[in-house]
Amino acid sequence: MITGRTEGKARALAGRLGARYGGFEEVAAFAEAALIAVLYQGMASTLVRIGGALRGKVIVDCANPVEVEGFTLVTPPGTSMAEEIGRVTGGHVVKAFNLCHERVWRMDPPVFDGRRLVVPYCGDDPAALEVARRLIADVGGDPLPVGDLRHAHHLEAMAAIVISLLFGGRDPHTVFNLVGRAEVSAGG
Repeated sequence: MITGRTEGKARALAGRLGARYGGFEEVAAFAEAALIAVLYQGMASTLVRIGGALRGKVIVDCANPVEVEGFTLVTPPGTSMAEEIGRVTGGHVVKAFNLCHERVWRMDPPVFDGRRLVVPYCGDDPAALEVARRLIADVGGDPLPVGDLRHAHHLEAMAAIVISLLFGGRDPHTVFNLVGRAEVSAGG
């Protein structure tokens, strides 16, 4: 099921994907897992519309709380949008899929120079982390766990850099595909 703040766009997306459209609470109640992809400006009102329907469920957060004038985070230092989503919904949040332009996710699979795209993710709940790992692998990515949900603010800060590169004219297919698993694992 698909929902959205703009009903017409959400209905059109549902139609293209062969999914059903529903209201926020209906979709949240239906979902075993939910992907939240909302601009930070609309996150608070979206979470209010969802209500408690995601309590205890897996939530994958791919949103980035980045303002694009100075490419800085709008969350207080050391906190993350992902943690706030967890506090408000009572769901098991995993931060993932937030470091690439949407065009990269249209690649089937996202492979660069013969290497699968490395997709960092973090969260606290083992079952939710497993759902995210499977989703990343299912789209052809190379899942890279980077810690518990406290690390979400690092992924969101990395996104601010990626977004600034995109706004600076970098090709969306080359912004973050330069990091390999061995380089990340070795700390380089």
